[in-house]
Amino acid sequence: MTVHFIGAGPGAADLITVRGMRLLQACPVCLYAGSIVPVEMLDWCETGTRLVDTAPMSLDEIEAEYVLAHEVGEDVARLHSGDLSVWSAVAEQMRRLDRLGIPYTLTPGVPAFAAAAAALGRELTIPATAQSLVLTRVSGRASPMPERETLAAFGATGATLAIHLAIHALDRVVGELKHVYGADCPVAVVFHASWPDEKIIRGTLADIEARFASDPVERTAIIFVGRGLGSEDFRESSLYDPDYQRRFRDRV
Repeated sequence: MTVHFIGAGPGAADLITVRGMRLLQACPVCLYAGSIVPVEMLDWCETGTRLVDTAPMSLDEIEAEYVLAHEVGEDVARLHSGDLSVWSAVAEQMRRLDRLGIPYTLTPGVPAFAAAAAALGRELTIPATAQSLVLTRVSGRASPMPERETLAAFGATGATLAIHLAIHALDRVVGELKHVYGADCPVAVVFHASWPDEKIIRGTLADIEARFASDPVERTAIIFVGRGLGSEDFRESSLYDPDYQRRFRDRV
C-alpha cells in the first residue's frame, strides 16, 4: 500500500488537482483535516471509503491509522489543506512513515496565497516594483519563528509579504512593518479565499487595524503587505515587447 499526501487546495472543491481528485476516487481510506478541508471535497471519494477526520487526533493516532491500512494493504489518501510544501505538518508524518518502511507520494495543491491573489485580482510581482514574494508567518503556540526570520528583516528587502497564520496578531504585524514600508503602504487581508464566505479587507498600514476592527474575521486569512499591491502606473514587462527577441519568438 501507499500513503498519498494530497494538497486539497485553498478551499473550493474544484480547485483540487486532477491527480488529487483521482487519488481520492481510488483510495479505500481517506484521512482528512476536517477543521480546514471542506466536506464537499469528500464527494470525490467512492461509496464505502473509510473516512477519518484527523482534526481531533494526535500524531500517534494518525500513525496508527497508517499502520492499520498498511497491515490490510489499503492505499490511503491523506488530504491536507492548501499545498504540502508549506505549513502542512507533513514532514513529521513522512519521517514516521520512513521509519515504518511505508511508502508515500506527494501531490501538490493550489496554495492559499495564490487563491488569495486571484481574489484580489492582482499579480504579486510587478515589473521594477516588486519581483519577490516572501511567504512567512509569526510565532505561535504550535511553532516559534527562527530568531532571524522577522517581518522587519523580510520587509527591509521591499518584497511583497504574504503573512500566514497571523490575523490574531495584526497589531504586531503593523507595528513591525509600518516603519519599514511606510504608513501609506497598501495592505490586504483575504479571509477564506475561494470559499463561499470569502472576504477581503483593504487598507494601508496606517488604517488596516481600524478597518479590520469594524469588520473582523478569524483564523484562515492571509495578510498581504507591499507596494506592488497598489501599483498601477508601472512599466510593462519586456516579455511581449515586439522588439524583444527570445527563443520562442522568431522575429526578423
